[in-house]
Amino acid sequence: MPGSDDPSGDAVLYEATASGVAILTFNRPERLNAWGPDIAAGFYAAIDRAEADPAIRVIVLTGRGRGFCAGAYLGAPGSAPKVGETMERAAKTGLADLVGERPPHFVTTLRKPVVAAINGSCVGIGLTQALMCDVRFAAAGAKFAAVFARRGLIAEFGISWILPRLTGWGAALDLLLSGRTFLAEEAAELGLVKEVVAPQDLMPRALAYAEDIAANCSPASMAVIKHQVYGDASRDVVEATSRAEVLLHEAMPRPDVVEGITSFLQKRPPRFPSLSSTDAQASPVHRKG
Repeated sequence: MPGSDDPSGDAVLYEATASGVAILTFNRPERLNAWGPDIAAGFYAAIDRAEADPAIRVIVLTGRGRGFCAGAYLGAPGSAPKVGETMERAAKTGLADLVGERPPHFVTTLRKPVVAAINGSCVGIGLTQALMCDVRFAAAGAKFAAVFARRGLIAEFGISWILPRLTGWGAALDLLLSGRTFLAEEAAELGLVKEVVAPQDLMPRALAYAEDIAANCSPASMAVIKHQVYGDASRDVVEATSRAEVLLHEAMPRPDVVEGITSFLQKRPPRFPSLSSTDAQASPVHRKG
């Protein structure tokens, strides 16, 4: 593992545990893991690896050092005089060349749960990426900010879609229009994170949560539930209910249902089968049409 000031190592570290959890760690601590092409490429590769591995049932995303992801990498302080030129070039450049080939919301299309363990600064595109994860834990005192208005920008990369759904309109507009910094404790009050824990307890708590899901929840069920929740965000309740009836009939013959009920009646831990590459709603990101 490279030293904390060594930018030459992998931009995203990958670790698979025996319990079926993939741990993805942003590894540019010298810049608070600010988002750039190196982190983007490493993140996509690690996510694809975890999605394709039947042994992996849950993904945990965190950062190394003092930051989770402190926004987009804007360069060193010495580059300030050239910002105008840089922005002119950026306006003529595809977004994929600036922030990567996939928008943050692609995480919502994954079949496997993604748990964010927010260890420090979570700002800008880093905040958007964290909010697109399914569940979030945060270290006490971690700083959050939707700083776009303070940079002359707009609500980028889908944060205007996800933030109001998590906090409600009033709180979302406060955070987006003010661009103010707020701490993990307020993030929990607003519903942005599930729990705030002491920094040294963050990864143990997030891993315990992920391992419980991996051991006791059906991978096929979780894949369909994720597809329902994010898909139903654009449906009315009648359509969502009708769709759920179809999915329920499709679920009934699966071995997961038999195992889930049998293990409950026998008062033992369930032994759910792993997902194959074609099971339970292939990701729309990778699906044609």
